[in-house]
Amino acid sequence: MGLTAYVILGYLAFFAAAGIYISRGNRSSADWAIGGGSLGVFMLAFGVAGTRIGGAGTYGVAGDVISEGIGHLWYGVNSFAALAMVGLFFAIPYRRLKLSSVGEVFDRRFGSRRCQSLTSLCVQAEYLVVNIIEPYVIATIVTGVTGWPFGVGVIIGGSVIVLFTVTGGLKGTAITNVVHCAVIIFGLAFVGFTAMDNLGGWSEVVSRSDAMLTLAGKDIPSWWSFTGIGWATIIALFISATIHTPAASVYANYASSASKQEYLIPGFILAGCIAALMPVVAGFIGILTMASYGSENGLSGYLNIAQLAIDSGPLIGGIALAAVLAAVISSGAPILLGSATMLVNDWIPASKDYSSDKKLRVYKIVTIIYGSSAAFCAWFFNFGSVLQFLLLGFAMVVPPAIAITYVFYWKRTTEQAAFWGILTGFVGGLTMWILNRSFAGAENADVGGFAQFWYEICQFLGEWRDPSFLTLLIPIVVIPLITVLSPRKDDQERSDEFYSKLGRIQRNFDWA
Repeated sequence: MGLTAYVILGYLAFFAAAGIYISRGNRSSADWAIGGGSLGVFMLAFGVAGTRIGGAGTYGVAGDVISEGIGHLWYGVNSFAALAMVGLFFAIPYRRLKLSSVGEVFDRRFGSRRCQSLTSLCVQAEYLVVNIIEPYVIATIVTGVTGWPFGVGVIIGGSVIVLFTVTGGLKGTAITNVVHCAVIIFGLAFVGFTAMDNLGGWSEVVSRSDAMLTLAGKDIPSWWSFTGIGWATIIALFISATIHTPAASVYANYASSASKQEYLIPGFILAGCIAALMPVVAGFIGILTMASYGSENGLSGYLNIAQLAIDSGPLIGGIALAAVLAAVISSGAPILLGSATMLVNDWIPASKDYSSDKKLRVYKIVTIIYGSSAAFCAWFFNFGSVLQFLLLGFAMVVPPAIAITYVFYWKRTTEQAAFWGILTGFVGGLTMWILNRSFAGAENADVGGFAQFWYEICQFLGEWRDPSFLTLLIPIVVIPLITVLSPRKDDQERSDEFYSKLGRIQRNFDWA
């Protein structure tokens, strides 16, 4: 192995050890799940930012820029909008309600286990995707620099994320995310400018990129345009990457982790600013990779990103790839933690009565099982696009995000409306995705029957066939419709208790 490999493996070993060291402060389930409610503004900001800049925000954005163009830099705008929105409109309600998972909103408001469990199912669809992507990206890097089998890389990646999560807890991820975010942004930016200089400057990068795009038969003006991926794709990206965020349970954990309520809004907005930088840097790396090696997608494109870093020099390349690992760990660890807390709190009703020690033990056991299963999936499946796979997971969380918004901001919302809004949105979006995957290919153009019928629908709709549109529009319509048609009148006492505790949003975005 060369210097690059030693830098990367050393980075992984260091943060695995850091998690073990930090574990000394996790004496209860609250310490592990919400950091004991002790985080300041900057620690909160870096912890939250880390959830948005994982494998999808680095390799995912870079890979899609390589294959489709710089329009995928919109992911940076969406990252800022997502975290700012949660900070302004949802973080304080989560804290006031003392939630450990977002599905508990429906239990507190309606006493509804079915809404809570359904929300958990939707969110777990996203979290499973994230938990699969992260060891996949680590394995891609480790394989690229060591030559080891991909399966070995997956084992290393899954083990590091699981070990760090089990030992470090939420506070551990927040502390180390300060280092991760700095290494990610400055490390990748440094290797990008070094690679650009090696290629002969920006003008030479543009010239080489155009040549590679011509060779691949791609539209050059479209590739270089921020709207080249199409407005339908841009809007779908916003729906998936932004609108879903209030239902991402990890932000309920972080909302309770701040030492003061006043830290939440500035903390989340600062997190959005940090998270927005990452896709820009990743897109820059994608442009340089495409100029150097061509417009490949899938695993080949991701390996080319690793090769660009290595070609910049063994030490610099090692730092750059360690930065990507930092992004993966910073995102994977809190998401895995959120997955475990949701599974325990939403799917094990008896967990309400667990002692702190027993709940902490169950959290850690579930984390190990969940993380190991996700690592196996990372080894078993192959991805054409990490970012597109993640956006599908995001889209599945949009229905509960809409339902939570209605519950917080429209008191008339009923349990029946919330349940059917979430269910129809989730099933509708998932059905659309399955049909698109099955019948949108050109091989169905003249086969007759339903396959050809759906192919023609896809051709008519174009990119507007994205399932995210259904996951947004269905619950937006269904929830108020059912609420108006079937109002619930025997709910006043529970409603008054819930909204008294929740309060109302004020002009300065505080709640009282």
